[in-house]
Amino acid sequence: MKKLISVLLSFALLLSLTACAVGEDAPRLAALSGPTAMGMAQLLTADNVYAAADELVPLFNKGEIDIASVPINLIANLYNNANIKDENKPILLAVNTLGVLYIVEKGGEEISALEDLKGRTLYATGAGNTPEYALTYLLRQHGLEIGADVNVEFKSSPNEVLPLLKNDEKAVAMLPQPFVTAASAQVDGLRVALSLSDEWDKLDNGSRMITSGVMVRRGYAAEHRAEIEAFLADFAASVEYVNTNVEEAAQKIEELGIVKAPVAKKAIPNCNIVCISGPDAQAILPGYLQTLLDLNPASIGGSLPGDDFYWSNEAE
Repeated sequence: MKKLISVLLSFALLLSLTACAVGEDAPRLAALSGPTAMGMAQLLTADNVYAAADELVPLFNKGEIDIASVPINLIANLYNNANIKDENKPILLAVNTLGVLYIVEKGGEEISALEDLKGRTLYATGAGNTPEYALTYLLRQHGLEIGADVNVEFKSSPNEVLPLLKNDEKAVAMLPQPFVTAASAQVDGLRVALSLSDEWDKLDNGSRMITSGVMVRRGYAAEHRAEIEAFLADFAASVEYVNTNVEEAAQKIEELGIVKAPVAKKAIPNCNIVCISGPDAQAILPGYLQTLLDLNPASIGGSLPGDDFYWSNEAE
């Protein structure tokens, strides 16, 4: 009996050590708050969700975070940053959010196409960043220029746009989800007129409008291919869960401190949460990054990322 107990204890200890090794090898996760984090809801805790990039990025650059969900142009910037050690530079694992920008209008149904913005004032956020560049690109595809044809009043945050929507009976604005949903609950007569993601898809140019992606540190990727493949499977399952179990996912999103459950429940179907990885990601992303590069090279760090920017499940 004593020998049996000894064997069982030894076996239990072996299992414990194995579990610890697996735990130590598992990636340390993080995400920026908002739609960027929603698809990873099943994999995160509130401690993994950051309010600002300047909180998350230094930890990633120091190797204290292995996998993170952040804006797609930020991933390109980090890839192109010569001051970051190669082992801490990112590889794109997946695109996880397509476009989340919408044109909303109050007091009618006058906007049904981008051309209908001609001569109008558009309240918006994201000056000098990807929202402005995406809007500029799409308007140009329809023969319109900001300043000459469309007057855009940029505000520092969606919260500054809200009182304008309340007070202007003919207001038109460009806002991101989930703020669109939150604003619709507070502004009578506000309706979604256009999805910029849908407008981009109508161009049928082989690219997609992309908000965020999931990146992994190159040093971690080099030594933990099996863990990354396991993460991608778990992440794909999380995205499926969020998109198909909206009410339960909304509760989890509230627990993470991203947005209240009632808002999340209405916003999730319009947040374009996806899991696009491998060759599919490499097929759609360069065209979008090229658009940003053409409008402002600094927005992606000065150049298009190379092929080594994209994760491949084939061992090098």
